[in-house]
Amino acid sequence: MNEVTAKAQNARRASLGMATLTTEQKYNSLTAIAEALWRERGALFEANREDLIKARKAQEQGELSEAVVDRLKLGEEKLLKVVDMVRSVASLDDPIGKTLYAKELDEGLELYRVSSPIGVVGVVFEARPDVLPQVASLCLKSGNAVILKGGSEASSSNRALYRIIRDAARETGVPEGWVQFLKAREEVTQLLRLDDYVDLLIPRGSNSLVRYIKENTRIPVLGHSDGVCHIYVDENADVDEAVEICLEAKTQYPSVCNAVDTLLIYR
Repeated sequence: MNEVTAKAQNARRASLGMATLTTEQKYNSLTAIAEALWRERGALFEANREDLIKARKAQEQGELSEAVVDRLKLGEEKLLKVVDMVRSVASLDDPIGKTLYAKELDEGLELYRVSSPIGVVGVVFEARPDVLPQVASLCLKSGNAVILKGGSEASSSNRALYRIIRDAARETGVPEGWVQFLKAREEVTQLLRLDDYVDLLIPRGSNSLVRYIKENTRIPVLGHSDGVCHIYVDENADVDEAVEICLEAKTQYPSVCNAVDTLLIYR
């Protein structure tokens, strides 16, 4: 058995326990993760510096764009946003166990649709270290185990983030193995074959990456197609509010994939 299969099996076993976590357990675990991320910021920044040194060399050689290098940076301001994000996920309503639909089919026969965890989610994402805690937090909140593979440009940062999240969750009683980390690109190819253990794949990156994953696995894929981020300002919009939204949508963080690209204004 190879290492990727072993990780997927461990995630599958852990997913059974993840599905039974209480709302309080999830809250306590996510709160502990947020505290640990800030407490160990020194180690995170050191790991991020290693990635930035390599990335800047690659940029000088024309292998990476300035936008990619910018997305790699993990300073105090960005880490504070990550910590706040984890805390906000902790405070969300528990999405599991909600009755979404109910219908009486016959006398004494009622049909209910109740929200439940997916199981094991595999996520392949781009070179942004803040993505890893985002994905891990959302999976924990929704009672899912997760297998993570980040961009190689952020390898040191991602390893440090994974270690902190794994250890903090373990101390609060979350099932061992709920979060797994893949290190090498070739491990993704192995992951695509593990439809016995992985329930959903989510690729976050280029259209070519999404297409490759869709074409090479039997696991359901939640992907995306080409698109450009638009804002449309209607004739009845509040002009002052619209200006503020449009400026914020581009200038807050121009290099991210969801920064606005096209502005449409009613004539």
